[in-house]
Amino acid sequence: SDYAASIRSIHGWGDQDPWFINYVGHPMQGAISGYIQVQNDPAGRNVEFGTTKEYWQSRLKALAWNTAYSTQFEIGPLSESSIGNVGQRKGTSGYVDLVMTPTGGFAWQIAEDWLDKRFIQRLEDGTTSIAKRTFYRIALNPARSIANMLRGKGPWHRDGRSLLPRSSGVQRSGVQPRTD
Repeated sequence: SDYAASIRSIHGWGDQDPWFINYVGHPMQGAISGYIQVQNDPAGRNVEFGTTKEYWQSRLKALAWNTAYSTQFEIGPLSESSIGNVGQRKGTSGYVDLVMTPTGGFAWQIAEDWLDKRFIQRLEDGTTSIAKRTFYRIALNPARSIANMLRGKGPWHRDGRSLLPRSSGVQRSGVQPRTD
């Protein structure tokens, strides 16, 4: 009955969380869960930002996963509503999380992919410093970095792209150098 009361009390947009949580934290959570889906999808793991069918199919699959995951997190059978009874008190649950986590997360993920393709790779090409290359990847792609750590990789990891400069002559096993 507490779970049902929690679900029934969702009214309106807001949920009394601070602006930063709703419009930065939840979208970042959505992007992280989207990257987790991408990292576990052999067809989308190595796809970079672009106008290709493969890229957009991969990211739309991530959006679908993110939507299911965040909906379950908010109102599913093992959720804030069922376990913590979030929303049972009027005004503590709204539609903001159900909308902002997947849609904001999708936009965040696309933005990070774009930054990686258009800026990070160019910055990397301009330096042989591993420290700088690592910094660019982590600072400019925070959601991907967190998702990488959750799968036991370094936050700087990129599937299909070594951290080592192309000019170093060293190639890690299983990683093909970029040809762009």
